[in-house]
Amino acid sequence: MAHPLVFPGKHFFYPIGNTSAVCMTRDIAPEEPANILLLGCGDPRNVLYTIFCEPDTRRRALDVTCCDFDPGVLARNVLLLTMIVDKCSSDAIWNIFFHIYLDQNSHETLVGHCKKLVAISDNLRHWSESPYGSFIRMGTEYTLSELRRLWSLYGDMQNLPPVRTKVIRDAFAKQANSTPFNMNLSAARSAGPTMQKAIQVNSIQFNQYQKTGVTFTDAEEIAAAKLLNPTFAYSLHGEGCSVHYGTDPLIPFHLAPVFGNAHGTVSVENVVTAAREQFRDWCGVFQTSVTSPAAAIPVIRFIVAEATALCKAFSQYATAGTLESGIPVTQWTTQSIRLDSREYQSGGAPVRFNVVDASNLDDHIGLLNVLLASAPLLSLSAPSDVLYTESLLVKGEDATKEFKEKLCADITVMSLLTGLCPVDYLSGFSSRSNTHELVLHTVIQKMSSSQPKSLQFHQVTTWKPPSCGDATAPQARLSLRPPVFELSQLGTFLYDTYHQLFDEQDAIPVGTVDQSIFLRAFAVSNLFHYIRESFVLLLKLVLDRLQLSHDQWLVVMSRFVSLCNEDRSRSLESGNRQDLFSQLYYHGVCTMPFLKTEAKIGRLSSWKVVPILVRIILVVPREKLSILQGSAEKVGGTPLLQCVIKGKQMHSKFSSVNAAFGRVTSRGTKSDPRVAFEEDPEGLNGTSSLVVSFTAATINITEREPPENLRVCLVLYSTPSATLLAPEFGLDLIIFGAKLMDESFVHVLPEQPSPSNTSYVEPVPRGVHSDVNGTHAIGTASPVSVELDEQCEMVSLFTSRISIENDEIKRAFTARENPSISQVSPCVMRLTFNSHSQDVLFPFPVIGSQSRLRLARKSLYIEVVVPAYGPFKDDGMKLNPFPMIQTDETFNLFSIHRVNLDRMPILDMTAKEIDKWLNPHISSMMSKRERSIRKHKKDDTLMHIKDSLHTIFARSSGIQMGPPRRVLALRDQATTDCDTIIFIADLRFDLQFHTIVCSGYVLPLTPDLMDKIGAQFSELVRAGDIVQVTMFNEEATAWKQLLPALVERCRLTWVHGPNCEYKGKGKVPLSTDMHENPLCSCGMGKNVEGMTRESLWRPLAPYVTRIALSPLFAVSYLEAVGRDPSLYRCYVCRGKGKPKIMTCSGCKKVRYCSEACQKRHWPVHKAKCKM
Repeated sequence: MAHPLVFPGKHFFYPIGNTSAVCMTRDIAPEEPANILLLGCGDPRNVLYTIFCEPDTRRRALDVTCCDFDPGVLARNVLLLTMIVDKCSSDAIWNIFFHIYLDQNSHETLVGHCKKLVAISDNLRHWSESPYGSFIRMGTEYTLSELRRLWSLYGDMQNLPPVRTKVIRDAFAKQANSTPFNMNLSAARSAGPTMQKAIQVNSIQFNQYQKTGVTFTDAEEIAAAKLLNPTFAYSLHGEGCSVHYGTDPLIPFHLAPVFGNAHGTVSVENVVTAAREQFRDWCGVFQTSVTSPAAAIPVIRFIVAEATALCKAFSQYATAGTLESGIPVTQWTTQSIRLDSREYQSGGAPVRFNVVDASNLDDHIGLLNVLLASAPLLSLSAPSDVLYTESLLVKGEDATKEFKEKLCADITVMSLLTGLCPVDYLSGFSSRSNTHELVLHTVIQKMSSSQPKSLQFHQVTTWKPPSCGDATAPQARLSLRPPVFELSQLGTFLYDTYHQLFDEQDAIPVGTVDQSIFLRAFAVSNLFHYIRESFVLLLKLVLDRLQLSHDQWLVVMSRFVSLCNEDRSRSLESGNRQDLFSQLYYHGVCTMPFLKTEAKIGRLSSWKVVPILVRIILVVPREKLSILQGSAEKVGGTPLLQCVIKGKQMHSKFSSVNAAFGRVTSRGTKSDPRVAFEEDPEGLNGTSSLVVSFTAATINITEREPPENLRVCLVLYSTPSATLLAPEFGLDLIIFGAKLMDESFVHVLPEQPSPSNTSYVEPVPRGVHSDVNGTHAIGTASPVSVELDEQCEMVSLFTSRISIENDEIKRAFTARENPSISQVSPCVMRLTFNSHSQDVLFPFPVIGSQSRLRLARKSLYIEVVVPAYGPFKDDGMKLNPFPMIQTDETFNLFSIHRVNLDRMPILDMTAKEIDKWLNPHISSMMSKRERSIRKHKKDDTLMHIKDSLHTIFARSSGIQMGPPRRVLALRDQATTDCDTIIFIADLRFDLQFHTIVCSGYVLPLTPDLMDKIGAQFSELVRAGDIVQVTMFNEEATAWKQLLPALVERCRLTWVHGPNCEYKGKGKVPLSTDMHENPLCSCGMGKNVEGMTRESLWRPLAPYVTRIALSPLFAVSYLEAVGRDPSLYRCYVCRGKGKPKIMTCSGCKKVRYCSEACQKRHWPVHKAKCKM
């Protein structure tokens, strides 16, 4: 795990999720098989809700792998799912899963079911043969054994000695009594646009739950629940109360209908009843899905493992077929992940996925670590491949802009390197609302700054391959090779990313004037997530994805290392340098020549061969940890640990540390040392010593100082909060240290590099970039080259070179005839020469209107040069912000999520004060920038679309300009033509995306159709109830692009057949011209029950197609891209100026901190400088 080692003194158990349920198939076509990986899965709310959102036909294969490092979470999950299938009492199931205290009947049900589970889980074979084995699978033997251990503890807790039981009960009582009344906002989040109505009643419910441990509102029921629920008392931490203080049983559920449809005051009882009804519905659908013989049975797999560890184990198996990974399931244990052969070799369990959900691991391990672990598990070639990330915690004061900072680099460049890009970064909008989060964030920011605020901001991000939003590429059979970076620029970019990753660890804002900022920085100083191994894994991913040769990679790394040596601005970096170099070698990324040694001295004096790496093991006496065990409150968080090799001069830190409690015993000989380790199953609660180990380059203990001078130490990370422990541990924060030569505490073993888990990519023959467009090819295209800007921070230009091979074009080209270039889709440029054309695919959307051609008439090639697209720029995704991409027989959406309208609650239009929350909600679509554009009557197509959507929602709901009017006509302002009629059947709650959807139908008025329905349509017009929605400028074209996506997103019961017009014409929409139909006929007349209820609509029902309209919201983290001049860096040393930065007088691009750096670089820069 590439993360700082966190001392396990305080472990929080999350038996219930802390965000509301979402559907994991929201970006996959209904007929496409779904292989889903839930990292840090938490409770099964998302599994249940995903199955609930599936169509009743359930045609697709659904395979979900659930991973969590806390076996207590998974034991509860399996317990719940099996109780549902056994049709246990729904009241008992609710109580057992959500209540901390149980009544007698619920407790008996729990104990009886646990005994049943224990009886069938003695091994994997027996489990697979059990009634649950067809739909609940265990990925490892260790998983089943851990879950069985916990089920046994649940069943036996009633037999514990009274003294032991009292200790557990007292711990729960203490937590309940120590929690003051809190204004709890977490459950209110799931009320979405009605959040402000929900805060008060949900806070009352939360505080009642904290005091009573139940959701009951009846005094007799509360009094009857006296037995402690054992499923809350056992977790990774062991026995006792580790339940997180914010645990709330209502958080998983969707509460918007409770408040949005209310006719009076909403009570706690109303909210609890609504949650229980949702839970009952989810359970009913799940029970049917796994027992119905007529549908595909979903498979739910469970694996106890830390998320990044499992990702690495899956990658190893995918590339090398390795079941025994050797990777610990989590920190603080030596138990390794061993995938079960029957599941993965014989059973075909997936290790590659088209959906990966990382929950809010961003908060716990860092966004970059999440990307590095999960990206290799996606194919990154299918439009349906998707990664979901979430975050709740906020470090700075402006949560809305914090997302971009988390990547530590430009989003476009990181997208090219990782293969994944936030969809809303490309589209410029989101169909998910977070405006209630923005309102809440603003309120909290305005609170008193006299104390640090506990900020939360729920950010959900959808990541997809950036070129997969281009519908032209698959139709034109275009393929893409990895982009080519200028090697020195790439090395500079990687160094700056390295700098950014670790800047926050070095920056201590002690002198800040704003006390609240200092207190907040102090509070989060233990919350950094990256170590040198994290950066090395980024380098490894870059190396693998770009498919660089050995010589090319050496150029990149030479530039990186030279900058490391030049940069004097980071005083704390030198102590981490050996850790970095050791990890580079360990992961096969780069070998520094100076790491090689043959010195047989010290602990290596008898070794036959001296390896480049050694593993150093330090035994830490348990008594040395006593101070740490109570330190969490003092330092404002759990301390972070690392190891140090310390001499008279050297002080090298090593942060990739393995740790476990147990006993280590020497084996082997002095020439061939080995050790045996016996782990203490009680861990921190046991009596054994702590054993830590780390990898280091051998030279650190042989050549830098005499071995006799060296000590190996376990230390605290030096953070502002950790310095509070300096009186106990000294200024160096040493927990324990021993001399390197002390064989009673220090062991040294030879270490081998990590086995490669590189994802193999089928090589593409050199020069091949794409299949040609038709038979009129111009020539082969080279891989796209990437030019970064002068600061090596952002993409400046893409270039694709086409070698002219067509004889006719060669003659015309040498005769000085010129080709032309045009953009046909976000990522595709079309090069045309006379009657010949060829499409060129770029790895990222581009600005075609700013493209240019470089013509080499002697060398016979043409270069297409084009800038990268970005937020608020022209072309790119603006050519079609709502693409539908065909793959084989189905279609995928890129920027709008799918919905099951039939599972969405209907908004009651007679409810109380709807306008007070609905009007602000739909008005929040527009950003401040868009409001300014609208105010000044400037042109912006997306703004016009939002304005029209606002009209549709406001008029169909009746919250503006009179009663509801549910027939709307899209009319072009310039021509006054109208060719699209929209019928709104009802408004529904999009629960998971916290917004409202119009369930409606669209009628394209083509001349042919008007010949058929003229009389019926005339009656509709004569009724005089049609609202005119005015479209401006290019908005009519955008609606033609949007409508197919609005149809596709709610398609569940019908398919695109062999006669689908989309497939026949090879494009979506079919046309963007006025009076032409943009839609295929596959969905026409399907699911039109909402039309048949209205007499004037009924005759038109066979000709309409169902749609789901939703607001399109601004993306809170986007802003115009600009650079603060104070952030410019010297090209040579990356310094910021002595005293100020200066620009090369020739090219006006490259910058230097001093004349000395400019002179040093001139021999290299001279050839490139454009005087």
